[in-house]
Amino acid sequence: MKKDIETQVEKIEQDPEVRRELNRTSGKVREVVTRTGDKLLIGTHALLLIILGGFYFLLGLEFFGFAKRYVPSIGKLTLAAMSVVLVLAILKLVEVYFIGRVQNPVSKYTLKRVFRLGAWLLMGLVAVTIIFQNWYTAVVSFGLISLILGFALQKPTTSFIGWVYILVREPYRIGDRIRIGEATGDVIDLGYFDTTLWEFGGEYLSTDHPSGRVIKFPNSSVLDTPVYNYSWPLFPYLWNEIKFNVAYNSDLEFIAQTMQQVAEREVGQAMMQQVGVFRELLEHTPVDQLQVQERPVVMFRVADNTWLEAIVRYLVHPKEAGRVKTRLIKELLTELKKEPQRVKFPRDDAR
Repeated sequence: MKKDIETQVEKIEQDPEVRRELNRTSGKVREVVTRTGDKLLIGTHALLLIILGGFYFLLGLEFFGFAKRYVPSIGKLTLAAMSVVLVLAILKLVEVYFIGRVQNPVSKYTLKRVFRLGAWLLMGLVAVTIIFQNWYTAVVSFGLISLILGFALQKPTTSFIGWVYILVREPYRIGDRIRIGEATGDVIDLGYFDTTLWEFGGEYLSTDHPSGRVIKFPNSSVLDTPVYNYSWPLFPYLWNEIKFNVAYNSDLEFIAQTMQQVAEREVGQAMMQQVGVFRELLEHTPVDQLQVQERPVVMFRVADNTWLEAIVRYLVHPKEAGRVKTRLIKELLTELKKEPQRVKFPRDDAR
């Protein structure tokens, strides 16, 4: 009986409508849990402010008269702590009720980074202002410390400047597929000092599948190293090719027609739309002599051996390149092998 019930439940869960509803409901549950945790954290900040405010009020009433000489210093530290808690509470409110409503995950991630950096800088400034009453001394001390740290931390400082450059100029963003130096992968984290890639390909793979490794490099690398972005927001596509070796006495017209028809079935309509976007971009540049084909193109080229290379070129999203190529190779071979008298592939006839 129990087994039959479990079987029925599995069948129900496999229904597409049911799965969509489950996903939608679970998303709402996660959202409610997240909001509950945020409200709890904001309430904790408010409680800390009340406690610190009460403690500061008692200091003003000379409640701690037995430690009279320490009261001014303790008061300054209490005010500094209240300021830090207040800034943290404001930061959390901004993240939950302002940044949390941003739909674009990349923009949301960047805003959180910027606001957190601003909050930490503000907390440091307020704490220094409260603790050091003599502004001149505080500024001079801060200047000397900055000068010393500037010499000692030149590389991290340059990497932080690189982070600002990445935010402003956007050579890449979270989720982009890039190549910089010898590193190739998808950007999964953009810190203040370094960038983290989820590597694809690599030395152990011949395809664009993720390798399972992560790559970290300092943000300063973008200041002196070319960045190849495969996910340019205005045109996140690239041209790819598939080639086969065929004999000189094959029916080249039939091969070209068959390969083009198969490629058009797979990427034809989508490619035409993407090329339209590309042409619009070219209209806003000095480039006016470049011809871009709207459909997959088949070319022939003399190979290094005694065969010809039949090449089909098409447009594809970089993260779909591997899957699309695999499907196309299977379909192309299936169609071409239907006419062995017209399409002659290399083979080993040795017995």
